Amino acid sequence: MPLLSVLVLTLALGAPLILASMGGYTSERSGVINIGLEGMMMIAACMTAVVGIPLGPVAGLAAALVSATLLSSLHWLVTQKYSVDHVISGMGINAVAAGAASFVFGKFADPKHEGGVPHLSVWIYYVLAIVAPLALWLYTQRARGGLRMVAVGADPEKSRLMGLSPGRIRFVALFATGLFTGLAGALLVSDAAIYTNNITAGRGYIALAALVVGGWRPLPTLMVCLGLGFLGSLQLRFQGTDVLAVIPSQAWASLPYLVTIIALAGFLGKNRTPAGLGKP
Repeated sequence: MPLLSVLVLTLALGAPLILASMGGYTSERSGVINIGLEGMMMIAACMTAVVGIPLGPVAGLAAALVSATLLSSLHWLVTQKYSVDHVISGMGINAVAAGAASFVFGKFADPKHEGGVPHLSVWIYYVLAIVAPLALWLYTQRARGGLRMVAVGADPEKSRLMGLSPGRIRFVALFATGLFTGLAGALLVSDAAIYTNNITAGRGYIALAALVVGGWRPLPTLMVCLGLGFLGSLQLRFQGTDVLAVIPSQAWASLPYLVTIIALAGFLGKNRTPAGLGKP
């Protein structure tokens, strides 16, 4: 049973990272740098609670998907139509989302509500998290739309010469990013059954790091996210204890973030970045 509980906890901690990283995959594979995953997850989590409490879990999930998709579409608009630097746009998305989530929850959340946030079964999200990377791998290997997305991300100028529209293809990719990050944000609230400020706790950035370590490939990224989830489960397992009286509990708490930094430092130069990433 302890092993089973660790595996379930690994999936629980890894699933939001998987969903968010798949959102990063569709965006960056199409050529749009996206550090705004954190903000998209945050606004989705907020709307899950604000709308879900009075109207139910389905409405909460719908609000999460719509809000994250709107932010993702905004990122597409300012980068593709107004040529704003992708990193600056992503930073703006995160800042706007953090302020908006705090304001909306404080203004519109029902203060008289008792109990947790109504939510769908978390296992729905877990299954989607496992299926999504495989589906995206098949989509980019076999489907015309997926091949075009990868082509635009590899060389947008050549794609134009072939008659493709990078702007249109990237819009579809960013729409998918909104859906994936919306699911990730809704899962965070569903798993905890509450919403708190900064509920994402940097998971959007970790998901993006996992995507880089995974070489912008869905299946390796899935394994990286599960690995980070496993480290998180160890941190919870040994929280409040000094393992072998050598490793303090604070070290376990920082372990997932430390491994992310080490992995980025070790693998960033070895993975092939999509050639058209950040190009108009």
